[in-house]
Amino acid sequence: MTVTTLQGSCLCGAVQYEVTGEPERMYHCHCGRCRKASGTGHATNLMIRPGSIRWIQGEELITTFKVSEAIRFTTRFCKHCGSNLPRFVEQINFFIIPAGSLDSDIPLKPQARIFWDSRAEWSCSDDLPTYSEYVTD
Repeated sequence: MTVTTLQGSCLCGAVQYEVTGEPERMYHCHCGRCRKASGTGHATNLMIRPGSIRWIQGEELITTFKVSEAIRFTTRFCKHCGSNLPRFVEQINFFIIPAGSLDSDIPLKPQARIFWDSRAEWSCSDDLPTYSEYVTD
């Protein structure tokens, strides 16, 4: 892998960041905590190491929530719009970047679905029709 610099931001644009490092992994996580934090069937996260993050603007708007009984589950998000933002997880020595927060193209494709046995039964069915935009009928 090579060192990459990626840019990202929150939904309202108040928080902007730049992360630099070696993208090593990208997973769809189906654990209950990721489902709750993302409001979807899974969270997709890019893992970068070693790395650094530079907050271009809005660092003072970042709020952190730590699940008390969790060893390493923490979320960081914009206090204006609630968008998930990058965080460093010391226990595994990775920057975890919510893939949806990135404005740059991601140099990896998802490599696995983790915590698959914890998934919601309604999540990730491949037999659904697809549409370019909203369904109008």
